[in-house]
Amino acid sequence: MLSLWALFLSAFGAATLLPLQSEAVLVGLLLRQPDAWLTLLLVATAGNVLGSVVNWLLGRAIEHLRHRRWFPFSEAQLTRAQARYRRWGQWSLLLSWMPVIGDPLTLIAGVMREPFWRFLLLVTLAKAGRYSVVAMITLGWFHPW
Repeated sequence: MLSLWALFLSAFGAATLLPLQSEAVLVGLLLRQPDAWLTLLLVATAGNVLGSVVNWLLGRAIEHLRHRRWFPFSEAQLTRAQARYRRWGQWSLLLSWMPVIGDPLTLIAGVMREPFWRFLLLVTLAKAGRYSVVAMITLGWFHPW
């Protein structure tokens, strides 16, 4: 049970702007407990998606500060960015699994007021997909080379 909490917390933290590697924890647990692959995938995905939800919520909170004098973007810049995000942004969430760019994308989705249901669906697909590929490679079910 402790290992599941460690996996959940590492996946949660990795989805925020913290530099954590939940894949390494997942691989280690898969090698020790290969029969628990489904449980491990579900726990890692749940932790990572919940971390992304925190980013989305932070983005929503930041957006409420847009009328402050010190806010780094003008109203016109924010309006243009929101229009661009409405055109392409929702699909960019399918890249939320990627290192470096994925976590900021989930924060920007909150700033751009991405509907929560769509955010949750796209981010869950992306994160579950990444962990599934990691598990398949680790367990020898998939050989990409």
